[in-house]
Amino acid sequence: MFDLKAAGYSDPILVAGTDGVGTKLMIAGAVGTHDTIGIDLVAMCANDLVVQGAEPLFFLDYFASSKLDVAAGRAIVNGIAEGCRQAGCALIGGETAEMPGMYAPGDYDLAGFCVGAVERNQVLSSAAVRADDVILGLASDGVHSNGFSLVRRVIEHTGATYGDAAPFADGQTFGEVLLTPTRMYVKSCLAAVKTGGVHALAHITGGGLIENLPRVLPNGLGAEIDCTAWTPPAVFQWLADAGGINDVEMLRTFNCGIGMVLVCAAEHVDMVTKTLNDAGETVIQIGRITLRSGDTAITIRTPEVLWQS
Repeated sequence: MFDLKAAGYSDPILVAGTDGVGTKLMIAGAVGTHDTIGIDLVAMCANDLVVQGAEPLFFLDYFASSKLDVAAGRAIVNGIAEGCRQAGCALIGGETAEMPGMYAPGDYDLAGFCVGAVERNQVLSSAAVRADDVILGLASDGVHSNGFSLVRRVIEHTGATYGDAAPFADGQTFGEVLLTPTRMYVKSCLAAVKTGGVHALAHITGGGLIENLPRVLPNGLGAEIDCTAWTPPAVFQWLADAGGINDVEMLRTFNCGIGMVLVCAAEHVDMVTKTLNDAGETVIQIGRITLRSGDTAITIRTPEVLWQS
């Protein structure tokens, strides 16, 4: 149970989301490191709520395996609890299921469900987005929790193992780099929204900038993105080179260094940027909102190509 009135809302809209961690779980299993995967789970759900302007309130998890490994289960739930602390929400319950025959020994699945709230007159949508708004990108902490089927194929293609030293990360193995948890943007973005200058947010998950940014574009408006404005974490360049993946496919599969996008009024950019910086975010101006030209909604400039859709 959750007492919404006690949370201080007067006219709330409930916002809910559910998600999983995907095949990143297979890397956690292969490495035997389970203490951060729960943070990923909460972040994938809570970051989806904040784009509506909602504060995450409570979270429930579903953990299924062939037979419960108590040590792994404890580490996973500890990670979920840590994720809830980072998101500022309560872990109020969950389900642990043992299903012999459904999962191979040692395998498990993890899903989560988060509910948040936002005052009715503060809901974020594309309706407030205007031409000449500035697009700010918040740096990611790495691959986060999307694209791991392709990541695993690239690792397999190169013949590397997750225990090998990553040539692009001093002192870290591939497993350590790839299991870096999804960054939690909840508290920083809520602080930015309270400044009054944020018109919309987009969580850059599966589909990357190419498929997530259009969610905040109203009819008649488009977006121009300059990918030369930031340097992605080194893991992305390694994946592109080792896997022979072109720029467009990288942008469609991974966050490529930008985990959250904020669209804000040009006159509020400095204030929003300062608020985000004070909250610990790395903020990059990556583009602007434009009048849509024909059917072109997004124009993305990369070091190699100019891509339009």
